[in-house]
Amino acid sequence: MLISPETTFDQDEIFKLYSSVGWRDWANDVPKVLRALANSHVVITARDESGALLGLARTVSDDELICYVQELLVDVEHQGKGVGGKLLEHLKERYAHCRHFILTTDHESTPEGRLNHAFYRKHGMIEHHEQGLSAFGLKYG
Repeated sequence: MLISPETTFDQDEIFKLYSSVGWRDWANDVPKVLRALANSHVVITARDESGALLGLARTVSDDELICYVQELLVDVEHQGKGVGGKLLEHLKERYAHCRHFILTTDHESTPEGRLNHAFYRKHGMIEHHEQGLSAFGLKYG
């Protein structure tokens, strides 16, 4: 498996990846996703020996104090094989100099959330409230 930064993206690959994990809002507007990827601080991909896209992670960051992992997703056929862990560990190393390394995921009361929480905890991450912090946000649309 090859983990590397990318700056150009194939629309069909991106549609397939986001569709495979059920991210319908993203898959229904791939041109918007492509613009978001292009505007991200860093986008890394995981590919197999043949070059097939296995997973992707992207960040929004000032590269000094904060890194926000906007998304980390692995094609459903390749989940549970270490792809997501390699992507996350790569980003943790890349942004180790930042004060905050943050991401948002589904609540642990959901089936996806239980799996996500276990995954992130396995990789040394802890929830905001366990650090004496809170997160706030607005969801538009």
